[in-house]
Formats: sequence, structure tokens, C-alpha cells
Amino acid sequence: MLREVTAVRYVTPLREGGSMPGLVAADDGRLYALKWSGAAQGRKALVAEVLAGELGRGLGLPVPELVRLWLDPVLARSEPEQQIQEQMRASGGLNIGLAFESGALNFDPLCFEVDAELAARVLWFDALINNVDRSWRNPNLLVVGGALRLIDHGASLVFHHHWPGAAGWVRRHYDAGDHALARFALPTAQVDEELAALAGPQLAAAAAAVPDEFLVDEPGFADPDEVRAAYVAQLTARLVGPREWLPVPEVTA
Repeated sequence: MLREVTAVRYVTPLREGGSMPGLVAADDGRLYALKWSGAAQGRKALVAEVLAGELGRGLGLPVPELVRLWLDPVLARSEPEQQIQEQMRASGGLNIGLAFESGALNFDPLCFEVDAELAARVLWFDALINNVDRSWRNPNLLVVGGALRLIDHGASLVFHHHWPGAAGWVRRHYDAGDHALARFALPTAQVDEELAALAGPQLAAAAAAVPDEFLVDEPGFADPDEVRAAYVAQLTARLVGPREWLPVPEVTA
């Protein structure tokens, strides 16, 4: 389960990405990038953020800590921009926070080198969750002290936007042509068996971390636990071999 914190001070908007997360200070003395529950992308972006992020952490990938973050909309009074004020007011209550790391640099595939095995692991993970938001144009990767961090997984798990057609997604091939790490990666076949064996047991825990508040009243499901079970079943089916959806990047010299 995710730790729970409360925002005590709004610092500034982080003007990157469609949802424009906000930087807030919480009652545990730490800073978080707040992912708004009232953003245009809706609560399913937060579901994907948590489930994919916790699954990635379970696979040993460098995903910053995610927390349940409570926001009092009265904090919107310190934000002068009306559009952001409205988003804050629409996000009163439970949101998701991503631990903020000071001094982090945006990853540029032309400026940074990445270990070939780590790149393959990230590529495999993104293929599993069908993360369409890790391109060289918008890598959603940070570099902290020379080490990579994976952020912003809200655009993954696209099947949950149309549950009646979700079964057709299970074998969908992942296009890695624009992936930010493709040119660094070993062939994904070299990490496939290990990661597939690790991912299966991690799915239930990752789904359990998604707050009930983001799963209630999902059409076609009786309760949050039934929705969680559907996510686990969907990803479990995708893990069944042969995993022909995996991209096959070229080995770099």
C-alpha cells in the first residue's frame, strides 16, 4: 500500500506534460509532484500511474516513490493563474504524489548514456504496459546524480479506456520505433524470461496499491476489487508466452 501524506503548502506548477503537475510540500517534510485527480485526463491516468509505477518498482526499476496525497483546495488561493486554480479546486481530496528529487535533469538521449541491460529492462516494461509516452521527444525520464528515474506512466494501460474491447489488446505489438532508450538496449529477449517470471507475482500487489477512490463506480464492475482483478487478469494474459508483442531493438556497439 502507498504511504499517505497531506499537502501543507503549494509551491509552484511544474509546467511540463499535459496535466501540469504541481509541486507541493507535505506534512512529512518532503516535496512531491502532485498528480491532480481533477485533471482533464481523469482518474484513470492516476490508476495507470500507480499500477504501472508500483509494478515497475517491483521489477527493480528506478521509479520514485508514489504516495496517497491529500489536498485541501483552499491552497489554490496561493496560485495566481486561474486555470491552475480551477484544477486545484477540482482536485480537493485524494490525489497521487511522486517524490520530487532536487537537481534532477530531463533525460536527453543525445546527451546521456544508459546501461544496455537497464535500457532493455525499461523497454520490456514499457512494452508490457504499452506505455506510449516514452519517446525521444517526451521521454518521461529524469537523471539524478547520473542515475535514471522513470516517471509519468499515466498514458499506459490504454485498454482500461474501453474494457469491452480489452481482450483485443493482450497480443498487441509494442512499437518501439520512437522509444527514448531503444538505441541503447540489448535485445529484449535477453531479459524477457527473467522479467516475465518476476512480473506475474508483482501484479496483485501493484493493483492493490491503487486507491479504492479511483476504482469505484467503474461501469461493468461491482466494486473496486473486481476492477483490480480485471487489471491483473489482463496483464497476466499478456505475460503468457510466446510474448510476440515484444520489440526487438538492434544491439548497439
